[in-house]
This record gives sequence, C-alpha cells and structure tokens, in this order.
Amino acid sequence: MELVYSKERILLRVLFAASLLIWAGLALVTLGTALIYLLFIFLIYLFVQSGLAAYLKGTGVQITYQQFPDLKTRIDVCCRRLGLECIPEAYLLRRRSALTTLLLGRRYIVLQSTVTDALEDKPDAINFYIGHEIGHVTRQHQRWLPLLLPAAVLPLLGAAYARACAYTCDRHGLHACDDFRSAQTGLAALAAGARRWRQLDLGGYAAQAQCASGFWMSFHELVNGTPWLVKRMAALRALSGGRAAGMASAGAAAPPARHGLAWLAALLVPRLGLAGAAGGLLALALLAAAATLARPVLQDMETRSRMARAVSVGMDATAAVDRYYYANGRNPLSLREAGFALADPNQAVVDVRVDGDSGVVRVYPADFTYRGKAIAFLPTLAENKRVAWHCAGEGVPARLLPPDCQG
Repeated sequence: MELVYSKERILLRVLFAASLLIWAGLALVTLGTALIYLLFIFLIYLFVQSGLAAYLKGTGVQITYQQFPDLKTRIDVCCRRLGLECIPEAYLLRRRSALTTLLLGRRYIVLQSTVTDALEDKPDAINFYIGHEIGHVTRQHQRWLPLLLPAAVLPLLGAAYARACAYTCDRHGLHACDDFRSAQTGLAALAAGARRWRQLDLGGYAAQAQCASGFWMSFHELVNGTPWLVKRMAALRALSGGRAAGMASAGAAAPPARHGLAWLAALLVPRLGLAGAAGGLLALALLAAAATLARPVLQDMETRSRMARAVSVGMDATAAVDRYYYANGRNPLSLREAGFALADPNQAVVDVRVDGDSGVVRVYPADFTYRGKAIAFLPTLAENKRVAWHCAGEGVPARLLPPDCQG
C-alpha cells in the first residue's frame, strides 16, 4: 500500500509553484517589500507555534515511560513501522483535537484523552490514531507553511491539498495497525464518541458517503479542506479490503462525484481555516500584508488615472495653441488668447499655462503629492511645417504618465 495519497504530491507541487509565483510577483511589484512581509508572517507563525508549545508543556501531560508507558510504547512502535527515526515529543490533553506541530525543528504530537480513553480496550485502534498524527510529521506538512501560505488560501487549491494530507495520514494510521479493522474502529471513535462507537455499523457509516454528492455537502467540503468522516471511512474500508485481499482497492465503491455547481461556488471562497489554531492569525497576517502591499499599487493606479486626465487636458490646450499658431503665425501670449479655458479646475488639473516665447504648454496636476510639478508639452516644427508635440514630466515620474508621454 502506498502511504502517500496519490494527489498529495501533485497538489504540493502546484501549491509550491503558485506560492513562488505570488511571492515573486509581489516582490517585483513592491520592489522587494513583499519579502519583508514574508519574514513578518514567519515571525507570527513562530509566535503562534511557540505559544502552542508553551501551552502543551504547561497544561498537557508529556507521554513518557513514566507517564502512560502504554501510550509511549505504542508511539515508539508506530514510529518504527512508519520509518520515523527521530521520535517526536508527545502530550496528552483533555480538550483538544489531536494535532502535530513543528517549532524550530522540534516535533510535537498531541493526543486527545477522550479518544484514547474510548479506545482503551482496543489498543491497536489507538495505533491508527497515533499513526495518523505521525503521518503529518513524516510528510512535514507544517514545515513550509509560511512559504505556501499565499497559495494555500486560494479557492479550491489550498483546501484540496489539506484534504489530500488527511487521506495520506489515514494511510499512515492504517499501516500502523496490526488489524485493518482497527483503523476503522479508530475512526469510528472520532465519529460516534467514547461509547456509541461500539454500536456503530461501520459499513452503514461508510455508505453515508453516497450522500456527500449534493450541492451543499460538496460546497462545504471544498471550502473547508477537511474530508467528511464518512468519506474517510469509505476510503479506509476500500484500503482495508485491498490490504486484506492483497490488492489496492478490492471491492471499493467509487466515491460519489461532487456537484458541478459546488465547484463554481467554491471558486469564490478563499480558504482561511488554515493550519488549525494558527490559521486565523496567519490568514489575518496575510490579509494585512496584502492590504499594505496593495495600498501603494492602488494609489499608483489612481494617480496614473488622474495623470492620464491631466495629459488629456494638456492635449486639448496644445490643440488650441496649434490653431492659434496657424492662424496668426506666432504663439499666443496666454491660453485665454488662444481660446482655451480650463474646464475642470482642481479636479485632475490645477492650472494650464503656455510660454509665449517657446510655445511650451505646461499642465499642473491637482494630485497633492505632485503640486508644483508639471507635465510639459514641447512643440517642434516638423519638415512639413506642422507642429509636433512631445510630452514629458517635469518632476512627475515617467511611470505615472501614459506611455506616449514618457519621453
């Protein structure tokens, strides 16, 4: 049995490539400022993870051969079965879902006491529970989180990768068990609770996956990034059946297709429930960074729009100077003399003037940042005795001007 779900590697590559493109684009647009925010997000990530590690050590019970030797033995056995040489620290908590975390190279596994208590007389099922968490460690699902964060919040993509990780970890849990039914039992305890799981019909529960093809079931799974437990149970039974028969998927029923419209709707919803407890802060940090990075870009776009209007006013003024020059053989002493009046004072333009000697028309933008600066229209007499105008900024950056006004 392949321990890594088939789609996980593909999605990780896509996620990695998309994140690199996003970071490179932000770095290019913001002249490297985005890299500072990457460091900022990484520091927030470290802060959140350090708080979690402190909470574990200050509240949870570390699983050792002195404290809960049965669990410690099972953790060591599962690590060996899954090829993990460096055994992570493990903690038992009462009111927290199982999770794994990574802080400065140190790995932690956290188990929920209600689940381990429920499976006390099914120790092999606890192997599934432990093996699932070890899967996150062996696959290093948390290592590249800050780097992958921009693409991980994209609609569909980040959630698809999270679901693939869950299926991979279930495969690790199954591999850690001696009996393939124990894996289903471990998942049953997560679904039905400490007592009722014993009465759970595993086949009937897996059959509920056939109801997951409706619009709302499909939509919420696509945006949340967590596979429905009924689908995980169905996938486990398919893998268990294959392992028992020596095949990959013997007797496995095809999973129901998701509703087509749910895919379209999910495209409109970014994934913010990332990285468990750290997800909210990381998502907020990313949104704050994106807003800060986008602000100068949006300001530039608005400024370019105002400068384009200012250039348009200048072209109207030069047209008036043209007409006067051809009619009188000289430059006008003022734009009023040329018959031009500014139509929108203090909108895009504060003032427009003409130099009676050189014929240069200067437009003074209303943009506060560039008050006192000008956009100059310089006339030259072409071979056909026609006036050609060349536009350039005088104190106004060329990047803010239209392409034909940057010379």
